[in-house]
Amino acid sequence: MIEIDHQRLRDSVHTPAQERQAKIAELLREEQFLAINTLTERLQISIATARRDLDELEQAGVLRRTHGGAVSVNQVGQDTTYASRAISRQAEKAAIAAVAASMIAEGDAVFLDAGTTALEVAKILSGRKGLTLISNGLDIVAELSRGEGNSIYSVGGEFTDTNRSYRGPLAESFIRQFNADKLILNASSIDLDRGTICTSTPMNASVQKAMIEVSSRVIVVADHSKFTKSSLSVTAKIEDVGVIITDVGTRSIIDAAPEKLRRKFVIANQS
Repeated sequence: MIEIDHQRLRDSVHTPAQERQAKIAELLREEQFLAINTLTERLQISIATARRDLDELEQAGVLRRTHGGAVSVNQVGQDTTYASRAISRQAEKAAIAAVAASMIAEGDAVFLDAGTTALEVAKILSGRKGLTLISNGLDIVAELSRGEGNSIYSVGGEFTDTNRSYRGPLAESFIRQFNADKLILNASSIDLDRGTICTSTPMNASVQKAMIEVSSRVIVVADHSKFTKSSLSVTAKIEDVGVIITDVGTRSIIDAAPEKLRRKFVIANQS
């Protein structure tokens, strides 16, 4: 006679809550953002049950709760290589850059923060004239120098190959000698729940904060991937920047945010 260990059998069977939560984790791998209403419809559960599942998954470190739903947890402790970022989400970055460049007027003095999305903005501005352009990004300065009719300044300091930029005390001192009309600011991540714009390291944050200090208007450029990550260092509060330009992939996340934050966003349409 075969003996059955009923206790082990019961332990091997997932509870309905575990099955739901496994499904939620699977959905988060497929989508940028999961709204509470989406979960109630797809899983046929109540709002209270959906919230309880999300709370338990957040405690387990699987996701991060946001206004009206959740995003997956992806901590940016260190930026990915510059080369890999340069070839990723090109269409989204080009659309974002086109909107950002349209906000720059003739005669403006503009800071361009080092980063691949700001590099796309630089490609457009290099064909313009009558601008004063300042950047800590090596590739951005090289791109700007291809054009004619603009004044170009390169920030010096300690070079880092991570985002091919100059940073540190020398860079910050150089930046504070300017008075800029606009700043094109990159972000490693944007946390709508906490209302913060973040970057991967304190040194990067210090340079970005110096640029913010001397710029009248801050234009943040960030594709949808930046809204499902978490980063170490806070650069600024969302409420303190002028505008955040992103792509259509962020729409569901923005729609669930409070009205005071939604007003900060412009969604770039891809051609």
